[in-house]
Order: sequence, then C-alpha cells, then structure tokens
Amino acid sequence: MQDFLQQTLSGETPPQLTGETTHLRWQWWDEGIIEFTPHQATRRAIVISAGIHGNETAPVEILNQLLIQLLSGEKALVPRLLVILGNPAALRQNKRYLRCDLNRLFGGRWQQYEDCPEARRAWRLEQAMETFWQAGDNLEVCWHIDLHTAIRGSWHPRFGVLPLNQRPWPENFMQWLGAAGLEALVFHRAPGGTFTHYSCEHFNAASCTLELGKAQPFGHNDLTQFAAARQALAAVLFGEPLPSVGEAPRRYRVSQQITRLSAAFKLHMSADTLNFTAFPQGTLLAEDGDKRYYVQQAQEYVLFPNPSVATGLRAGLMLVEDNAHNQTLSERH
Repeated sequence: MQDFLQQTLSGETPPQLTGETTHLRWQWWDEGIIEFTPHQATRRAIVISAGIHGNETAPVEILNQLLIQLLSGEKALVPRLLVILGNPAALRQNKRYLRCDLNRLFGGRWQQYEDCPEARRAWRLEQAMETFWQAGDNLEVCWHIDLHTAIRGSWHPRFGVLPLNQRPWPENFMQWLGAAGLEALVFHRAPGGTFTHYSCEHFNAASCTLELGKAQPFGHNDLTQFAAARQALAAVLFGEPLPSVGEAPRRYRVSQQITRLSAAFKLHMSADTLNFTAFPQGTLLAEDGDKRYYVQQAQEYVLFPNPSVATGLRAGLMLVEDNAHNQTLSERH
C-alpha cells in the first residue's frame, strides 16, 4: 500500500492486507483502520484519528502525508501506532456525517440510537481501540490525538479540547500540545460522547481533540497554517525534534453547555459569530420554549455554536478563562 487515504476513499479492500518496510510492519484492519508496529521495542502506543467528521479534511491530508513516508520506508517509526479515518463514507461525500454525529456516540452511546452507519462505526472504532491497547502492557505511554477542523472560524484558529480527566495531565503531553502550535486549550468538566473522552476514560490515555482551522473540501486547505502541528506529529512518530514553542496556549474551561431541547430552539448569535467570541454577563444566548441560557460569569466565550444540531445534542459551549494560568502567561510575555 502506498496511499492509505486514496485506498480508503476508494471503498475497496486493499489487495494486500499486511506489509513490511525496513523499519516497521503494517496491517490493514478494516476500512479506514491501519496499524503500524516498529521493528524495535517500544513503550509508547499512540492512536491518531482524523475524519471523524467527513467534511474536516485538512487534518486527513496532513496525516496522510506522514503515512506515505512510513509506508514507503522513508521514515522509521518510534511508537506502536493505530491510525483511524473515522467516517470514510462521509469523507467520500464531503459531509459532516450521513445520519448522526459520530463524535457524540462513543462510550456505548451508539446503543441509544437507531441502527445507522455512524452507530455501527462507533462500535467498530471502540473495538479497534480496545484491541490495539490490549495488545500492549500496562507500562506503555498511551496517547490519543484526534484531529478535527471547526465548522466556524475562530479567534484562536488552532486549539485543543481536552476531555474530563480526574488525573493530572502528563507534562510532556501538555508540552507537545504547545509545540503543535495550539493557541488555546479548552478543558471539559463533564463526561461526553466524544472519541477522546472514550479513550481517556476507558484506557487512561492522554487524549486531546485538535481543532485545526475551518472545514474545507479536499484540495482547498492551506496546510502551511498547520506546519507546527505537522512537525509535532512527525516528532512523536519519527522521533524528530519538536518545533519550538512560542507563547504557551491560553487556557479555558467549560462553564456551561447550551443544549437544543426542541424544535423551538433559537440561538441568539449570527451565523458568522467566531469561536471564542466574548459575551458579557447577563447576555441572552439562546432560548428553547421556557428555557433560557444566559451568560452567568462576568464574561464567557462561546465555542462550537450550532443551532442546527439534532434535538438533545449540544448547540454550543460557554467558556471562562483560567485566569491564574493566563495571568502567568501575560507576566512572562
């Protein structure tokens, strides 16, 4: 196999399911799922996923460039690696999803939905992740990097979203996120149905959703915007130097979630409202019948506003700054 992305988009089973280079063995597990095992012993195991939403193509293109270097034998591999293109059917159609949002179905939540392509895919991806990490041992360092792009533009074009985690985040993981060029980090304070929450909760993985720019079709992405992220991925895969860290990411935490409860839901934000737009205390953010969502803190920032989600799903998050951390950053600079 020479090009994993093109093979996946073809929708066909590859003629060869396993292969080997000077540095590694690879094995095709299923549509959009491939494992790489270095010849030398390693204590690191990494899952990199992209294309969980089929219209978020820039990360898929970046990841595929790195995989071509592995499959050609040009580069050696440091960790055990599982690569997942999350929703190939949606990727082929340049759609966010076909029936329901795949990134709301993990942790067994797919069982609550009628049988649909994304529900079956979430179950398959949970199986793949479990199989991959169970093949290692308890001494492995486990990371999950889930690559996305945002529907809307952002005041911070490159940012990371970390799931609820009761354990301290590994320092080298946090340093890696800064080296990847992320301008902001958002910390969840409640469980969710995302792929990164699943890997963090069930496998103790250091997990983060990386949001790289705005969703564009294949071939329309300016990948130079994400040079630091590509170099950081190359560092963790190939053992190359990390890019230098400029200003550390600003930190935010989720203060409240806006949920669409009915067809009467109204989001009081324009279609061009950017992620991380600030709203003052008391602002009416959304209403849904008798339910009202207001800014509760002195200032809150919106993330992922989307009035078109299905009933019962998140229509936006509101954030507050981690003032102590961000004040330290300001003093340094």
